[in-house]
Amino acid sequence: MMENLRPGSLVRYKIHPARVLSVTDKIEIELEGGKSKRVRPKDILLLHPGPMGMLSDLKPCEGEVTGAWELLEEGETDLPELAELIFDEFTPATAWATWQLLSDSLYFEGEPNSIRARSAGQVESDQKERRERAAAQQEWSEFLVRLKAARIIPQDHRHLHDVERLALKQSKSSRILQLLERQQTPENAHRLLVSLGYWEATFNPHPQRLNQPLSSPEIAVPALPDEERVDMTHLPAFAIDDEGNQDPDDAISLEGDRIWVHVADVAALVAPDAPLDLEARARSANLYLPETTVQMLPWAVTEQLGLGLTETSPALSFGFRLTDDAELADIKVVRSRVQVKRLSYAQADEQLQSAPFDQLQLLTQRYRARRHAAGALQLDLPEVRVQVVNGEVVIEPLARVDSRDMVTDAMLMAGEAAARFAKEHGIPIPFATQAASEITAPPDGLAAMHACRRSLRPSQTVCRPDAHAGLGLEVYCRATSPLRRYADLVVHQQLTAHLSGRAPLPLKMVTERIGAASAVSGSVRKAERFSNLHWKLIHLQRSCKWRGEGVVVEMQDRRATIIIPALAMETKLRLPEPVALDSALTLELSEVDLPDLTARFRVFG
Repeated sequence: MMENLRPGSLVRYKIHPARVLSVTDKIEIELEGGKSKRVRPKDILLLHPGPMGMLSDLKPCEGEVTGAWELLEEGETDLPELAELIFDEFTPATAWATWQLLSDSLYFEGEPNSIRARSAGQVESDQKERRERAAAQQEWSEFLVRLKAARIIPQDHRHLHDVERLALKQSKSSRILQLLERQQTPENAHRLLVSLGYWEATFNPHPQRLNQPLSSPEIAVPALPDEERVDMTHLPAFAIDDEGNQDPDDAISLEGDRIWVHVADVAALVAPDAPLDLEARARSANLYLPETTVQMLPWAVTEQLGLGLTETSPALSFGFRLTDDAELADIKVVRSRVQVKRLSYAQADEQLQSAPFDQLQLLTQRYRARRHAAGALQLDLPEVRVQVVNGEVVIEPLARVDSRDMVTDAMLMAGEAAARFAKEHGIPIPFATQAASEITAPPDGLAAMHACRRSLRPSQTVCRPDAHAGLGLEVYCRATSPLRRYADLVVHQQLTAHLSGRAPLPLKMVTERIGAASAVSGSVRKAERFSNLHWKLIHLQRSCKWRGEGVVVEMQDRRATIIIPALAMETKLRLPEPVALDSALTLELSEVDLPDLTARFRVFG
């Protein structure tokens, strides 16, 4: 058709109609709006040789499209003939209308000189797809109207998934926040989802933001093997925990002047590289949230091994005596069977004047004095337990009771005993270490303890024995919580292999395991810390006119860092003038921003 190109012809330029003005080595065309342009022949497609008047003459045409499609069936035609079939004439206007039908690709396909009718199946399929697309677009438009009015319906929830992914830090953008012209941050996404009722006002996003699983593992747990164990069921053993504790994994006994710390023998069920071990390694530790506990290992492991949950329990028992200098001596590690009675700290506190607790307390006090003389620090900063019970936030202070101190030091003894035993026998295990701080005297007052905590170097888990300055110990490992910490489980696996006459894992493999678990443990601790703060803020939100005491622990000019003991929570506040450290102020709540995890207070009075 290009040989018929002349002034007045109708051509297509890109996707627009154009009228030819002149034909030379280049072709001058007129576009809609009156603008002219010189183009190459290959840049245009001739649709009608003309002559045509104005481009504005290209009005919509009515014709028999389906009739022409049915007549054409599977044959071929060209643009002029198809225009005749549909519109009964071939004019610039019908040529352009025919080209638009061809471009639409519903009934016809091909090029202007070779046009084919599409099959009935193809046409029906495309028509269905177009109807669905149009309906979806209509539904989306209606959703946007409801969204801007903040009056969404349940069917709209599927459109909010991209907002939820941003709120959970699973993506970095949200089409909807962009349409609403809001900054695309997880906090803004959180606000929107709550305001629309998609999330409950109390929804806790932090575990998912940190890629933490929300349910305990469901992996088959083998039966306990029938293994030779030392029978210690004659020896009274006590598992002392917080009220309501669900995973008791350690207990204390006294045999003459020998202390025994019995620990759930998790290595009896969880062998290195077995599915249970791989799952525990991937999780690193139990995840303790105010609203739930997510186990590192299946509940069936705790049910079989938790001390005091069955009549007798298999244990890995650490026995030792204290020298006159309160050093550990005559260390023994045995696989045992024990009979355990469970007590709360409150119940144990009531029995501290009677055997065996009176003697245990004296021994642990001597041990504690030795650690403090070696530089151990005891920071008595406020601690609370945050729980969600039937939807209510319950915050209880963790009182420092004598029985808690006794149990803490007994567990430290067991950790030191395990570390010394492993070091003496050349067993590779993860040791807990901490470099010495610059603090030389025990801190006195909240401000000094706050400063001390900030100056402490972080503890590390390494596979070489070294000092733990914060505990005042030359060597130490965590070994009393294998149900809930993977590093403790590795210690048990290594000691069990040695006691059973098997070769423990080599240092390289232990280092790799601890590296894998450590890569996750930071996220576990963050999820717990952020979740605790989340529920504390909900508690404050619900206490509309909350007032309480705050203690100033740091002053920079007039900007104060304040600890709220009742909440074990820090806040910052600009004061009219500096005040002395450890000054008590009465605070009242000003504002809570839950998505931002912040609360603002002001001085009352």
